Amino acid sequence: MNRDTRRTRLLLALLLLTSITLVALDHRGQGKSPLDGLRSIGAAVFGPVERAASAIARPVSSAVDDLSSVGRNTDKAAELGKTNATLRQQLRTSELARNRAAELDALLRTAGAGRYRVVPAQVVAVGAAQSFSWTVTIDAGSRDGIKPDMTVINGDGLVGRVKTVGPTTATVLLAIDPQSAVGVRLEKSMEVGITSGQGAAHHGELSLELLDGQSSVVTGDRLVSFGSRGSTPYVPGVPVGEVVGVQKTVGTLTRIAAVRPYVDFTSLDLVAVVVEPPRTDPRDAVLPPPPARPKPIPTVTVTVTAKPAPTPTKKR
Repeated sequence: MNRDTRRTRLLLALLLLTSITLVALDHRGQGKSPLDGLRSIGAAVFGPVERAASAIARPVSSAVDDLSSVGRNTDKAAELGKTNATLRQQLRTSELARNRAAELDALLRTAGAGRYRVVPAQVVAVGAAQSFSWTVTIDAGSRDGIKPDMTVINGDGLVGRVKTVGPTTATVLLAIDPQSAVGVRLEKSMEVGITSGQGAAHHGELSLELLDGQSSVVTGDRLVSFGSRGSTPYVPGVPVGEVVGVQKTVGTLTRIAAVRPYVDFTSLDLVAVVVEPPRTDPRDAVLPPPPARPKPIPTVTVTVTAKPAPTPTKKR
């Protein structure tokens, strides 16, 4: 056993001495080592083996790396999904804020032009699906000074009237409801009539019945609310709509016309309840400026006068 140990030690010493000698020779070669030939032979012998081993190990290493990165990729995808959802929510919020700001600006402009004292509110529910009436619910009630039969407007014009009131909410009967009847007046001509709602029929248009069958009404005439006694349920001067068609009613005492309301009842959001009417009738002051009519293009007439042909002279 001691012999084996001595031989082993001797062999290790010889190998160590040989290694040191080879390292010294290689280092003293200064760029041109006497061991380059041995390196070339080793590269020729072991190079294919190394390439084969690398080709086998590379897919395995890639698979291990992929498995280790699955968790990281999943976390990154989840983080990107949350970021995308946050950005979309911010975009929707900013668009909603811009729309709300525009609606509020138009609402305040209408209330200011008519000198109405109003309580702003927001539509929180639509009642047409739950009943046969065209109604909406707003988030203002008796605690805000709301009472039944008050006029409801928005930035475009007449929305309807308050029907029922709770402490914090109220139900509004829309002007397009078949039970709704609003006294109106034609712009400029001062002719008086009544508009009636038709629900979803006739594309949400109102039916106008003028009290004077001989009165003149044409397409494009604009209407405002005539006002009720004591301004209940309708205050005067609120824009209602525009005449889009007139029926021929021969031999009748009234005239019938179709009116397109200014308010888009399918997208109600911000509204206001008129809690105090104006002291005087605003007449047509709340109506928006009429659309500008295109100016006629003057025609230029050009007269061309032909010169007489010269008289030919006879040759002698």
